[in-house]
Amino acid sequence: MPIGHCAYGGVVTITVLVPDEYGMAALSAVDGVRTVRYQVGEAWPAEAARAQVLVPKFLTLDGVAAMLAELPALEYVQLLSAGAERWIGQVPDGVLLSTCRGAHGGSTAEQAIGGLVAMYRDFPRFVRAQDRGEWDYHRTDTLQGKRLLVVGAGDLGAQMSRRLTGWDCSVTLVGRTARDGVHGVDELPTLLGSYDAVILMVPQTSETYGMVDAAFLARMADNAILVNVARGAVVDTDALVAELRTGRLRAILDVTEPEPLPADHPLWKMNGLILFPHVGGSCDGLDERSWRIAADEIARYARGEQPRNLVHGEY
Repeated sequence: MPIGHCAYGGVVTITVLVPDEYGMAALSAVDGVRTVRYQVGEAWPAEAARAQVLVPKFLTLDGVAAMLAELPALEYVQLLSAGAERWIGQVPDGVLLSTCRGAHGGSTAEQAIGGLVAMYRDFPRFVRAQDRGEWDYHRTDTLQGKRLLVVGAGDLGAQMSRRLTGWDCSVTLVGRTARDGVHGVDELPTLLGSYDAVILMVPQTSETYGMVDAAFLARMADNAILVNVARGAVVDTDALVAELRTGRLRAILDVTEPEPLPADHPLWKMNGLILFPHVGGSCDGLDERSWRIAADEIARYARGEQPRNLVHGEY
């Protein structure tokens, strides 16, 4: 019998460590699974010594290696986030790692579209005028008819593209490699100057780290908007600050590098910038959506099948 499996009434059962009641409820109907609740920041319960599967709390970032070292029977980590960059290299050899891809694409796309609408329709200026009690009537721009380049053709990019078409926009997808309906990332230098906004929806890997550098930004069209709902480290922050200072480009950032952003960071003072504190996926329904994906992945594993969202290398 594999490590972490226990036999109850002749049925092989895996033990899964979960951080909340949502997980307990989501896995209660999954055959072959025994759930054990743990408290974040406290010692592991006794059952953790035989636990085969760990579901970390959403956006767990610190103390990953120490956490995993205390789970000798661990074979599989199921994340509740779509990003896995903080876990790659921390998970022991032979332990599977799966993301929650598919849970946050809709809300992240909504956040990006909301930022674009706010910027084109001058919402920040109208809110500031409201605070002053001033009737600031003026004509604004519009999202309608804009040409948008979505960099990242996975679940996030697909969700973004589907929602944007309802706004009468022209949407072009860019993926790691070219395929039907998707341009390859190697085409970016010739594409960037033709779009009103560039929306980043890529995972953070060695290939995407710092991909939006000074040269990338310089190729973007005048007055274009950079939207980053990927990871902060995908963008060279200093290069972006330099462009924003000139007023040539604008930006909408849900993520930054560093993060959280220090109070004295120059980004806070930039004009032409809408800044969110990494809340693209943090909205009502987050737990239900995340656990629906996680429960399906764990159920597949319990049946002896391979989870769909496995991270391979740097994914």
